[in-house]
Amino acid sequence: MANSNFSTVDDDKENDAEMEVVNDDESDEEETNTSDDETENATSRVYLPNNENNDDVELECDESAYICYYAVKTGSPCLSFDIIPDNLGENRADQFPLTMTLVGGTEVKKIRNNNLLVMKLSNMQKNKPPKSDNEEDEESESESDDEEDNKPVLETAAIKHAGCVNRVKVTNLGDEVFAASWSELQKVHIWNLSRPLNAVNDKRVMAAYVQNNETVEPAYTFSGHQAEGFAMEWSPLVPGVLATGDCKSNIHLWKPLEGGSWHVDQRAYKAHTDSVEDIAWSPNENNVMASCSVDKSIRIWDIRAAQNKACMLTKNDAHDSDVNVISWNKSDPFILSGGDDGRLRVWDLRQFPASEAICTFKYHIAPITSVEWHPTDHSVFAASGSDDLVTQWDLAVERDDTEQDETLKNLPPQLLFIHQGQKEVKEVHWHKQMPGVLLSTAQTGLNVFRTISI
Repeated sequence: MANSNFSTVDDDKENDAEMEVVNDDESDEEETNTSDDETENATSRVYLPNNENNDDVELECDESAYICYYAVKTGSPCLSFDIIPDNLGENRADQFPLTMTLVGGTEVKKIRNNNLLVMKLSNMQKNKPPKSDNEEDEESESESDDEEDNKPVLETAAIKHAGCVNRVKVTNLGDEVFAASWSELQKVHIWNLSRPLNAVNDKRVMAAYVQNNETVEPAYTFSGHQAEGFAMEWSPLVPGVLATGDCKSNIHLWKPLEGGSWHVDQRAYKAHTDSVEDIAWSPNENNVMASCSVDKSIRIWDIRAAQNKACMLTKNDAHDSDVNVISWNKSDPFILSGGDDGRLRVWDLRQFPASEAICTFKYHIAPITSVEWHPTDHSVFAASGSDDLVTQWDLAVERDDTEQDETLKNLPPQLLFIHQGQKEVKEVHWHKQMPGVLLSTAQTGLNVFRTISI
């Protein structure tokens, strides 16, 4: 477990294009002000964020708990983001320096100042072991030059977006990348990201993009939702198929048409009685999806049936309050859910909805804001909560009865890692091409990290 401190970003800052990527090494001076004598006399102990005895605790980040860790500061908070697949290869989490491309949506009070931001992060190095005092004194000029060369690089290309971006998701259609965005103005847009992607990958294209103040117009816009929403997911099996849910309990199904357009069925899938909060498609069946809602339920749908008959299974009271997020396991018949009650629950679809959850974890003390299964390890998942925590879990871990630390005995044995430092964490996503690399976004920016636990 570990925790980290970050500088806070001004939420009202309007210039979204000005960003910086900060390695954790640069915040060392902020993490502790104790003198050497005080450090020697202090008794170190395991810090648990939700412990009642944490008043006036001074924290120091344990950098050895991270294989790599970077904080990405954005001029305006991107409270939703998605990872853009690339052609740089699979299973490259150990191939440093790391490079990745993302798209994020800003949330600025002034409607006209919002953007979709296509971001390329590159030259992200593996964490170095801490230097001793003697090593710091002997640091040569060439080593300083090497450190300058090893600094991370961030390129961004902005797309003007009307209204705050509630949610953004990406998919590949042929050789092109498309993003879907939920706007607070009750509209869902589809964007072709080809031009901004070319910009972040080519300096000459970027120069023209910036100099000409370029943007991208939506390839398609749907205005048929009766309210704004947050639920949105592309089908992983049928290219271009999209489902979107709104705060009026409606789910609409999108299907691609020739010529880069979409057909959105005006007849809504309507069985929830309150806001649809999240949607997850089955990774194995083309026509099956799941949804969760403020009405406390999780529902399974077969989109081959008529809208009024498509809901196959319903688990009412899946949580004690709003069910905020769900994730469908790619290898096992499990659905992971997180609710306003702070609970994480795992459901076995072979017993759904008759039985109770096969696992319930209560460590977060505030609403769960995001959950996602690991892309290759079927027993591992990540979660985030309004208690400013990002947690990593492994269902395969069993309790060690020889554990001597009484504090740790009270923790769920499946809890692998606690990441801190961000404020108002909204989403977490694993990088599918870099197993073990996790990204999280919050009011204070993005974090990119890989822990020693996974």
